Amino acid sequence: MSTLSIKSTARMNSGYEIPRLGYGVYQTPPDVTEDVVLQSFKAGYRHVDSAIFYRNEAPSAAAIKKSGIPRSDIFFTTKVYSAKLSYEDTKSKIASSLKQTGFDYLDLMLLHAPFGGREGRKGAWKALLEAQDRGEIRSLGVSNYGVGHLDEMEEYMKELEQERGEGKGGKIDVGQWEIHPWLARKDITDWCEKRGIVVEAYSPLVQNTRPNDPLLQPLVKKHNKSPAQILLRWSLQKGFVPLPKSVTPSRIVENASIFDFELDEEDMKSLNTGKYEPVCWDPTTAPGSRL
Repeated sequence: MSTLSIKSTARMNSGYEIPRLGYGVYQTPPDVTEDVVLQSFKAGYRHVDSAIFYRNEAPSAAAIKKSGIPRSDIFFTTKVYSAKLSYEDTKSKIASSLKQTGFDYLDLMLLHAPFGGREGRKGAWKALLEAQDRGEIRSLGVSNYGVGHLDEMEEYMKELEQERGEGKGGKIDVGQWEIHPWLARKDITDWCEKRGIVVEAYSPLVQNTRPNDPLLQPLVKKHNKSPAQILLRWSLQKGFVPLPKSVTPSRIVENASIFDFELDEEDMKSLNTGKYEPVCWDPTTAPGSRL
């Protein structure tokens, strides 16, 4: 049996640890966010994934403060979203997130989508690096970047190193994408693995669109687990950090109850679909993200 537990973490390039299971609050209304985040803590989660775009940074932070759990024991992520990424806009948004949360630091901040053109993306990354220098952000990353955008990042990280000094071009600690058996994104995950980048999987439950899928049903019966638990276990065993989202108390608990079974090699192979079927909008290929 795997030694993974709800307390398991992965070490990032920054040297910090990130919990292997996260609780996502995408589309969670601000007025219920505090309550459901507190419920996630009762279920054992210690990792909350929010974003400026979600408009629930403040209630997420309120739950962390109200929980009684030391701040250092909870990992909090937020993301910079802008249709026109830039240095100044990102600086402003970092300041806003710190104000909204009332935190001295953010564990992880991601650029939410590769918008703004090359110079805008480079400027946004520079703003994150400066905030990291100030101790306002511990780890950095990107979300929804395609391989082309990631290759481009390596170019301007070298440029920034020349501008800012040796070793100061930054490192990508985390990348976040929609990932599940029908969108495994092997090109991106291979790119990240070679560089020690932690991969987070959002919409790991395929937004509950495939609970009766023929691929899942044999595994549901074999392991006596729900389709959601099978999908989350797949994500964990692929080495990802899944970010399930639910506002239903029983499902919050169910989604955390995935550490008492393991998919075997044949189970994992059966979920290798080779398909490219996003259930979300795909910013890696959207017009606004063109290289």
